[in-house]
Amino acid sequence: MTTAERDTAQAQRLLRFHQPEKLLRPLGRLDEPVLAALFGTDAGDYRTRLEQFEQRNREAAAALAAGPGQADRIAALPFRPGEHVVALGESSTADRLSWFEILRHLLPAGVRCTNLAVSGSTTTQALAQQLPALGFQRPDWVLCMLGANDVQRVDGVPLVGFAEICRNLTALHDLAVARTGTRWVWLTPTGTDPGRVERYEHFRRAGLSWSDADLDAVSGFLLARPEPVVDTRGAARGHHEADGLHLTPSGQRALTGALLEALQP
Repeated sequence: MTTAERDTAQAQRLLRFHQPEKLLRPLGRLDEPVLAALFGTDAGDYRTRLEQFEQRNREAAAALAAGPGQADRIAALPFRPGEHVVALGESSTADRLSWFEILRHLLPAGVRCTNLAVSGSTTTQALAQQLPALGFQRPDWVLCMLGANDVQRVDGVPLVGFAEICRNLTALHDLAVARTGTRWVWLTPTGTDPGRVERYEHFRRAGLSWSDADLDAVSGFLLARPEPVVDTRGAARGHHEADGLHLTPSGQRALTGALLEALQP
Protein backbone atom coordinates (compact mmCIF):
# COMPACT_ATOMS: atom_id res chain seq x y z
CA MET A 1 0.00 0.00 0.00
CA THR A 2 1.38 3.40 -0.98
CA THR A 3 1.58 6.35 1.40
CA ALA A 4 -1.33 8.03 -0.40
CA GLU A 5 -3.44 4.88 -0.09
CA ARG A 6 -2.62 4.61 3.61
CA ASP A 7 -3.59 8.25 4.14
CA THR A 8 -6.89 7.72 2.31
CA ALA A 9 -7.65 4.61 4.33
CA GLN A 10 -6.87 6.42 7.58
CA ALA A 11 -9.06 9.38 6.63
CA GLN A 12 -11.90 6.99 5.81
CA ARG A 13 -11.50 5.23 9.16
CA LEU A 14 -11.52 8.54 11.05
CA LEU A 15 -14.65 9.64 9.21
CA ARG A 16 -16.32 6.30 9.88
CA PHE A 17 -15.85 6.39 13.66
CA HIS A 18 -15.74 10.06 14.61
CA GLN A 19 -18.32 12.86 14.55
CA PRO A 20 -16.64 16.03 15.90
CA GLU A 21 -19.97 17.87 15.92
CA LYS A 22 -21.07 15.73 18.88
CA LEU A 23 -18.05 16.69 20.96
CA LEU A 24 -18.15 20.35 19.92
CA ARG A 25 -21.88 21.01 20.52
CA PRO A 26 -21.12 24.00 22.83
CA LEU A 27 -19.68 25.81 19.80
CA GLY A 28 -23.01 25.67 17.99
CA ARG A 29 -23.83 24.06 14.67
CA LEU A 30 -20.76 23.25 12.56
CA ASP A 31 -21.37 23.47 8.83
CA GLU A 32 -20.06 21.00 6.26
CA PRO A 33 -16.97 22.99 5.14
CA VAL A 34 -15.75 23.17 8.75
CA LEU A 35 -16.36 19.46 9.38
CA ALA A 36 -14.83 18.51 6.05
CA ALA A 37 -11.68 20.50 6.82
CA LEU A 38 -11.24 18.55 10.05
CA PHE A 39 -10.94 15.41 7.93
CA GLY A 40 -8.64 17.03 5.38
CA THR A 41 -11.18 17.26 2.57
CA ASP A 42 -13.78 19.60 1.06
CA ALA A 43 -17.52 19.77 1.59
CA GLY A 44 -18.38 17.97 -1.65
CA ASP A 45 -16.12 15.01 -0.93
CA TYR A 46 -17.27 14.92 2.69
CA ARG A 47 -20.93 14.77 1.60
CA THR A 48 -20.16 12.06 -0.96
CA ARG A 49 -18.40 9.89 1.62
CA LEU A 50 -21.27 10.21 4.09
CA GLU A 51 -23.74 9.18 1.40
CA GLN A 52 -21.55 6.17 0.59
CA PHE A 53 -21.79 5.09 4.23
CA GLU A 54 -25.57 5.52 4.11
CA GLN A 55 -25.81 3.51 0.91
CA ARG A 56 -23.90 0.67 2.55
CA ASN A 57 -26.31 0.81 5.49
CA ARG A 58 -29.31 0.66 3.17
CA GLU A 59 -27.80 -2.33 1.38
CA ALA A 60 -27.02 -4.08 4.69
CA ALA A 61 -30.59 -3.48 5.88
CA ALA A 62 -32.04 -4.80 2.62
CA ALA A 63 -29.87 -7.92 2.75
CA LEU A 64 -30.84 -8.53 6.36
CA ALA A 65 -34.54 -8.03 5.64
CA ALA A 66 -34.36 -10.56 2.82
CA GLY A 67 -33.25 -13.37 5.16
CA PRO A 68 -35.58 -16.21 6.16
CA GLY A 69 -38.15 -15.07 8.70
CA GLN A 70 -36.68 -11.60 9.00
CA ALA A 71 -39.70 -9.75 7.59
CA ASP A 72 -41.81 -11.11 10.45
CA ARG A 73 -39.12 -10.21 13.01
CA ILE A 74 -38.90 -6.66 11.68
CA ALA A 75 -42.69 -6.27 11.72
CA ALA A 76 -42.76 -7.45 15.35
CA LEU A 77 -40.26 -4.85 16.60
CA PRO A 78 -41.80 -2.63 19.30
CA PHE A 79 -40.93 0.72 17.69
CA ARG A 80 -43.95 2.54 16.22
CA PRO A 81 -44.41 5.54 13.90
CA GLY A 82 -44.28 8.77 15.86
CA GLU A 83 -41.84 7.34 18.41
CA HIS A 84 -38.28 8.53 18.95
CA VAL A 85 -35.49 5.97 19.37
CA VAL A 86 -32.13 7.16 20.75
CA ALA A 87 -28.84 5.27 20.94
CA LEU A 88 -26.27 5.80 23.68
CA GLY A 89 -22.82 4.31 23.33
CA GLU A 90 -19.25 4.52 22.11
CA SER A 91 -17.49 3.65 18.85
CA SER A 92 -19.39 0.38 18.32
CA THR A 93 -22.53 2.54 18.00
CA ALA A 94 -21.03 5.83 16.76
CA ASP A 95 -19.62 3.88 13.79
CA ARG A 96 -21.30 5.27 10.65
CA LEU A 97 -21.80 1.62 9.62
CA SER A 98 -23.10 0.56 13.03
CA TRP A 99 -25.99 -1.68 14.01
CA PHE A 100 -28.03 1.42 14.86
CA GLU A 101 -27.45 3.00 11.45
CA ILE A 102 -28.59 -0.26 9.83
CA LEU A 103 -31.57 -0.53 12.17
CA ARG A 104 -32.90 2.91 11.21
CA HIS A 105 -33.42 1.60 7.64
CA LEU A 106 -35.47 -1.33 8.93
CA LEU A 107 -37.95 0.69 10.98
CA PRO A 108 -41.31 1.98 9.75
CA ALA A 109 -41.59 5.45 8.27
CA GLY A 110 -42.29 7.93 11.03
CA VAL A 111 -39.93 6.37 13.60
CA ARG A 112 -37.30 8.99 14.41
CA CYS A 113 -33.77 7.80 15.22
CA THR A 114 -31.02 9.82 16.94
CA ASN A 115 -27.52 8.48 17.51
CA LEU A 116 -25.90 10.17 20.53
CA ALA A 117 -23.00 7.69 20.77
CA VAL A 118 -19.50 9.19 20.94
CA SER A 119 -16.38 7.20 20.11
CA GLY A 120 -14.19 6.66 23.14
CA SER A 121 -16.93 7.29 25.71
CA THR A 122 -16.85 5.60 29.07
CA THR A 123 -19.92 5.22 31.26
CA THR A 124 -18.65 8.16 33.32
CA GLN A 125 -18.47 10.38 30.23
CA ALA A 126 -21.90 9.18 29.10
CA LEU A 127 -23.33 10.30 32.43
CA ALA A 128 -21.79 13.73 31.93
CA GLN A 129 -22.47 14.18 28.20
CA GLN A 130 -25.06 11.79 26.80
CA LEU A 131 -27.48 11.68 29.73
CA PRO A 132 -28.12 15.47 29.71
CA ALA A 133 -28.85 15.27 25.98
CA LEU A 134 -31.70 12.85 26.66
CA GLY A 135 -33.54 15.62 28.45
CA PHE A 136 -33.63 17.56 25.18
CA GLN A 137 -34.28 14.55 22.95
CA ARG A 138 -37.19 13.19 25.05
CA PRO A 139 -36.94 9.66 23.59
CA ASP A 140 -39.59 6.97 23.75
CA TRP A 141 -36.84 4.34 23.61
CA VAL A 142 -33.15 4.24 24.55
CA LEU A 143 -30.83 1.55 23.18
CA CYS A 144 -27.65 1.63 25.27
CA MET A 145 -24.34 -0.11 24.52
CA LEU A 146 -21.56 0.99 26.86
CA GLY A 147 -18.76 -0.48 28.97
CA ALA A 148 -16.07 -1.49 26.49
CA ASN A 149 -14.00 1.64 27.03
CA ASP A 150 -14.37 1.44 30.80
CA VAL A 151 -12.57 -1.92 30.96
CA GLN A 152 -9.76 -0.71 28.72
CA ARG A 153 -6.47 -1.10 30.58
CA VAL A 154 -3.56 1.31 30.37
CA ASP A 155 -0.39 -0.54 31.35
CA GLY A 156 -2.66 -3.03 33.08
CA VAL A 157 -4.68 -0.46 35.04
CA PRO A 158 -8.43 -0.42 34.19
CA LEU A 159 -9.80 2.94 33.13
CA VAL A 160 -12.93 2.57 35.29
CA GLY A 161 -13.39 0.08 38.13
CA PHE A 162 -16.12 -2.55 37.90
CA ALA A 163 -18.15 -1.18 40.84
CA GLU A 164 -18.09 2.27 39.24
CA ILE A 165 -19.21 0.85 35.88
CA CYS A 166 -22.20 -0.80 37.55
CA ARG A 167 -23.04 2.41 39.43
CA ASN A 168 -22.82 4.48 36.24
CA LEU A 169 -24.94 2.14 34.14
CA THR A 170 -27.59 1.98 36.86
CA ALA A 171 -27.59 5.76 37.18
CA LEU A 172 -27.87 6.23 33.41
CA HIS A 173 -30.97 4.09 33.33
CA ASP A 174 -32.62 5.34 36.53
CA LEU A 175 -32.06 9.04 35.86
CA ALA A 176 -33.14 8.81 32.21
CA VAL A 177 -36.32 6.93 33.06
CA ALA A 178 -37.12 9.33 35.91
CA ARG A 179 -36.63 12.35 33.65
CA THR A 180 -38.27 11.14 30.44
CA GLY A 181 -40.21 7.93 31.12
CA THR A 182 -38.29 6.27 28.29
CA ARG A 183 -38.28 2.51 27.70
CA TRP A 184 -34.80 1.00 27.84
CA VAL A 185 -32.89 -1.77 26.04
CA TRP A 186 -29.31 -2.76 26.88
CA LEU A 187 -26.77 -4.21 24.45
CA THR A 188 -23.79 -5.97 26.01
CA PRO A 189 -20.26 -5.03 24.97
CA THR A 190 -18.92 -7.33 22.29
CA GLY A 191 -15.88 -9.46 22.94
CA THR A 192 -12.52 -8.97 21.25
CA ASP A 193 -10.10 -10.89 19.08
CA PRO A 194 -7.29 -11.10 21.68
CA GLY A 195 -4.55 -11.95 19.19
CA ARG A 196 -5.33 -8.98 16.99
CA VAL A 197 -5.62 -6.63 19.97
CA GLU A 198 -2.20 -7.76 21.18
CA ARG A 199 -0.59 -7.33 17.76
CA TYR A 200 -2.16 -3.99 16.88
CA GLU A 201 0.69 -1.47 16.83
CA HIS A 202 -1.25 1.53 18.12
CA PHE A 203 -2.46 -0.39 21.18
CA ARG A 204 0.99 -1.86 21.87
CA ARG A 205 2.72 1.51 21.70
CA ALA A 206 0.08 3.15 23.91
CA GLY A 207 0.06 0.31 26.44
CA LEU A 208 -3.64 -0.39 25.83
CA SER A 209 -5.29 -3.77 26.31
CA TRP A 210 -8.71 -5.37 26.80
CA SER A 211 -9.68 -8.56 28.58
CA ASP A 212 -12.71 -10.58 27.55
CA ALA A 213 -13.08 -11.55 31.21
CA ASP A 214 -13.61 -7.85 32.04
CA LEU A 215 -16.07 -7.45 29.18
CA ASP A 216 -17.92 -10.60 30.26
CA ALA A 217 -18.26 -9.20 33.77
CA VAL A 218 -20.02 -6.10 32.40
CA SER A 219 -22.21 -8.31 30.21
CA GLY A 220 -23.11 -10.45 33.22
CA PHE A 221 -24.17 -7.39 35.18
CA LEU A 222 -26.42 -6.24 32.32
CA LEU A 223 -27.91 -9.70 31.74
CA ALA A 224 -28.99 -9.78 35.39
CA ARG A 225 -30.95 -6.54 35.06
CA PRO A 226 -34.75 -6.56 34.59
CA GLU A 227 -34.74 -4.53 31.35
CA PRO A 228 -34.47 -6.23 27.93
CA VAL A 229 -30.86 -7.10 27.09
CA VAL A 230 -29.30 -8.06 23.75
CA ASP A 231 -26.26 -10.30 24.23
CA THR A 232 -24.05 -9.25 21.32
CA ARG A 233 -21.05 -11.48 22.01
CA GLY A 234 -22.03 -14.48 19.90
CA ALA A 235 -23.01 -12.38 16.89
CA ALA A 236 -19.74 -10.41 17.00
CA ARG A 237 -17.44 -13.41 17.26
CA GLY A 238 -15.14 -13.67 14.23
CA HIS A 239 -16.13 -10.24 12.89
CA HIS A 240 -13.36 -7.92 14.12
CA GLU A 241 -11.32 -5.34 12.28
CA ALA A 242 -7.52 -5.53 12.25
CA ASP A 243 -7.37 -3.91 15.70
CA GLY A 244 -9.31 -6.84 17.21
CA LEU A 245 -11.70 -4.45 18.96
CA HIS A 246 -13.98 -2.78 16.43
CA LEU A 247 -16.47 -4.73 14.35
CA THR A 248 -16.32 -5.14 10.60
CA PRO A 249 -19.40 -4.08 8.61
CA SER A 250 -20.41 -7.75 8.47
CA GLY A 251 -20.13 -7.87 12.26
CA GLN A 252 -22.37 -4.83 12.59
CA ARG A 253 -24.92 -6.51 10.36
CA ALA A 254 -24.75 -9.67 12.48
CA LEU A 255 -25.23 -7.57 15.62
CA THR A 256 -28.33 -5.98 14.04
CA GLY A 257 -29.67 -9.48 13.41
CA ALA A 258 -29.10 -10.37 17.06
CA LEU A 259 -31.05 -7.26 18.07
CA LEU A 260 -33.97 -8.21 15.83
CA GLU A 261 -34.08 -11.66 17.36
CA ALA A 262 -33.76 -10.48 20.97
CA LEU A 263 -36.58 -7.93 20.71
CA GLN A 264 -39.22 -10.39 19.57
CA PRO A 265 -42.35 -10.40 21.77
